[in-house]
Amino acid sequence: QVQFVESGGGLVQPGGSLRLSCAVSGSMFRFWAMGWYRQVVGNQREWLARITSDGNTDYDDSVKGRFTISRDNAKSTVYLQMNSLKPEDTAVYYCNLVPPNNRWWGQGTQVTVSS
Repeated sequence: QVQFVESGGGLVQPGGSLRLSCAVSGSMFRFWAMGWYRQVVGNQREWLARITSDGNTDYDDSVKGRFTISRDNAKSTVYLQMNSLKPEDTAVYYCNLVPPNNRWWGQGTQVTVSS
């Protein structure tokens, strides 16, 4: 059974930073392309960033230049460094494969950007 456990969310002021972590169970982590997603209540979940098994990255335009995805295969963990946060970044953030496996969504971590 694969599990994704997201952490690191919280309340931050506009312009601030947060670093999210996603611990992944399962021995196949290093072979997977991993992504970060977010969802606002009432909206569809949206993809934000991807990192391939060999470390290549790409981003949605809404976060390009502000967010950075990275991974540590030894720790089976994927990270999302979020800088220059805006109120519209407020959402629940999730990690999953790219494309996502809908059986494996975790609880997510809440990010609230507000003054």
